[in-house]
Order: sequence, then structure tokens, then C-alpha cells
Amino acid sequence: MTDPHHDDPPAPLDLPGLQRRLAAFAAARDWQPYHTPKNLVAALSVEASELVEIFQWLTPEESARVMDDPDTAHRVTDEVADVLAYLLQFCEVLGVDPLAALAAKIDRNEDRFPV
Repeated sequence: MTDPHHDDPPAPLDLPGLQRRLAAFAAARDWQPYHTPKNLVAALSVEASELVEIFQWLTPEESARVMDDPDTAHRVTDEVADVLAYLLQFCEVLGVDPLAALAAKIDRNEDRFPV
């Protein structure tokens, strides 16, 4: 069976679109009952820990070059994707706009830590 979308141009990447894709993926597999805030934040923590694990015993210099090795770079990008996926799903379930939350946090930090 061929993919009917194989020759379509890639869709532009945007957070709401990615959140819709994640929600559709979960819905197609009947995973929504498991996607509670508690479960999603736990999964987010696990994935963030898997990202930390890659860097755990590296020197600062080695960590700065981690993307030079294709295998390690692939592991890093996969874990970054997992962290972001769970964060976006968590935000979707709770109705948090992640970009608005980040912008507000930057504003508060600029006030708290003036130059």
C-alpha cells in the first residue's frame, strides 16, 4: 500500500498543528484515557531523565560536542522530541498555551533580573 500523502509538500511546523497530530495519534490508538495530567507529567519527567542520561558522565567539553557523533546526535534529537511531545500533550490536556506561558515567564524574569 502506498502513502497517498507521500508526494505532498511537508506541512509547516507549528505547535498547534503538532498538538493536533499528537492528539490524533493518541485517539487512533484509544490512548486518551491514559493521557491524564499526572501520567503525562510523569512521562515528561522520564523522557527528560533519558535526555539527562546521555550527558550524565560527559565533561563540559564532551557535552558541547555531543552532536558531532551521529549516533549520539540521533539519541539527543529523539529524546528532545519525546520531551516536547509529552510537554505539548500535557499543555493540551490542561489548556495551557505553551508559547504564551513562556512569553509571560520571560517577561517576569526580565523584571526580576534587570540588567
